Amino acid sequence: MISEYIDQEIRRFEDYALRRVKGIPNNRRLWVLTCMDERVPIEEALRIQPGDAHIFRNAGAIVTDDAVRSLALTANFFGTKEAIIVTHTDCGMLRFTGEEVVRFFAEKGVKISEVQLDPYLSTLRVGEEEAVKWFKFFTDLGAQSPDDVALMNVEALRRSPLIPKDLKISAYVYEVETGRLRKPHQKIHERTSRFEHGTVVKD
Repeated sequence: MISEYIDQEIRRFEDYALRRVKGIPNNRRLWVLTCMDERVPIEEALRIQPGDAHIFRNAGAIVTDDAVRSLALTANFFGTKEAIIVTHTDCGMLRFTGEEVVRFFAEKGVKISEVQLDPYLSTLRVGEEEAVKWFKFFTDLGAQSPDDVALMNVEALRRSPLIPKDLKISAYVYEVETGRLRKPHQKIHERTSRFEHGTVVKD
């Protein structure tokens, strides 16, 4: 009957609109950390739909204090059971260093070590050395590639006492040049073989 269909749709809409009130998790019980880069179509890459995940974006897809804060909340209070980290090739965070950026602001009269970094926490400041690392460019983190950062992110989350130990955490790299995901340091084109005179030759 049409009234049953309408009532079902009303309940479905109510559940969607009042998810937090009713304690209903996102569809996939998933949290995603990825880069703010416009070339990373994260829903398409992961084959998820609106409503499937809590998605957190920042420069470089790096585990920051706010990323930990967000995951801690969704994993402990909103029913999330899995976290996926997606870095990507040709990331802008490979282009500069913290030193260069700190110098840029200093030339404009802004000293990062004196800036209130969180508008709601007046005491949250960093020292001179930490100011360089605060921007978290890959080289400042000791990383040479988005692959390194993806794996470092996983370990950073696993070390945090705020993140449940049974949370499933995975990492991938999105190749902007191919539009595909791969595992960190597992480049398929580097594993292909060819035959020469009946002998397999590794590329």
